[in-house]
Amino acid sequence: MNTLKSKLPPIGQLGPFIALVIACAFFSTMTNRFLSGENLSLILQQVMVVGVIAIGQTLIILTAGIDLSCGVVMALGSIVMTKFASDFGLPTPLAVLCGIAVTALFGLLNGLLVTRIKLPPFIVTLGTYNIAFAITQLYSGAQTVTDVPDAMTWLGNTFSIGRTEVGYGTVLMILLYLAAWFWLRETGAGRHVYAVGNNPEATRLVGIPTERVLLGVYVLAGVFYGIASLLAVARTGVGDPNAGQTENLDAITAVVLGGTSLFGGRGVILGSLAGTVVVGVLRNGLTLMGVSSVYQVLVTGILVILAVTVDQLSRKAAR
Repeated sequence: MNTLKSKLPPIGQLGPFIALVIACAFFSTMTNRFLSGENLSLILQQVMVVGVIAIGQTLIILTAGIDLSCGVVMALGSIVMTKFASDFGLPTPLAVLCGIAVTALFGLLNGLLVTRIKLPPFIVTLGTYNIAFAITQLYSGAQTVTDVPDAMTWLGNTFSIGRTEVGYGTVLMILLYLAAWFWLRETGAGRHVYAVGNNPEATRLVGIPTERVLLGVYVLAGVFYGIASLLAVARTGVGDPNAGQTENLDAITAVVLGGTSLFGGRGVILGSLAGTVVVGVLRNGLTLMGVSSVYQVLVTGILVILAVTVDQLSRKAAR
């Protein structure tokens, strides 16, 4: 029988959006500055780098993997594109493509180690985290790249909608989420990602090349990290070799809060966007309330544990 309950999405998919509404409602009552267009736009600009990283992280977690290297790989991409532009005088589009190529190469490396040598994604990406960090420090000389062409920071600019300034980088982040959502939902390749995460052996037996799907996911995630590199440069105006050391945990937090299962096969990419914004709203709202940043980390940690607990309980209930 078609009831209203049967037509509604699972609570795991609605949870991130409900949490976002509750968080916004709470902070709007605690401070009158929260709901201003300027502040909401600022939140989106602050989370756009982690938000794009979280797209790649979501794809990997959907296959029951995890990527600890995403943040420092993003930092390496930003150093490559800024130094190629400043030291070698490459045109901005070419320098940006070089940076994205490097991050995609790290995705390929991760994917090959996972699919061909059968190493656990946690160990593989922990190793490439250290490799990418070392290369970033050596190549940059541990120095920030400040001679960045204006074209490379264009996405950090804003345009006006009414009285609110909206960042071009924010628009790009939202468009990337919509593209990823469409790809996962409406294409065969996207559905294969879910299939591999849900049951890789059954997926292989029906003729889907699971190793090729996994390899493609890691490379595509690397491309998203490269785009995040460009957004990081656009937001800060520099290539920072010390960036990205906490973005891996921030991205995983956003994905988990967004309802994607750490066991693979379940999740909606738009939930990761909601999870990213939830983290941004919490940090922004608590800052406006004058709450110490230590408590911001505490609240975020509690939410992650709750999200994983809900996921675990829902899996047991489904058996």
